Amino acid sequence: MAHPVDVHVGKRIRHRRWLVGMTQQQLAEKVGIKFQQIQKYETGANRVSASRLWDISEALDVPVSFFFEGLDVEAQAEGIRDESMPADLMGDKEALDLVRSYYSIPENQRRRLFELARVLSDVA
Repeated sequence: MAHPVDVHVGKRIRHRRWLVGMTQQQLAEKVGIKFQQIQKYETGANRVSASRLWDISEALDVPVSFFFEGLDVEAQAEGIRDESMPADLMGDKEALDLVRSYYSIPENQRRRLFELARVLSDVA
């Protein structure tokens, strides 16, 4: 069974890769490995070494600490979850596509859209 930290780091790799619009193949080429290894990292099946995590952080243009963000929060929130949301919200492709699309909207329109979504969620 995969260690929870390895799973979390893998989710963060996938999350960042999706946000920047990079495929597993493209990331693998930048890091100098096969895409199957990226798949294993993203699922937590294989542990990412420190040097490889450094290479991935450079390829994805984030600090190494990015991959560990939210680890404490995730552990505390385990079991206390809104059933209407996926267990791994940032691992959900639809949610990440929505976030990517949201940030491509000009800021003034994005704020108005955010307020609309907040009102709609309060009504639901």
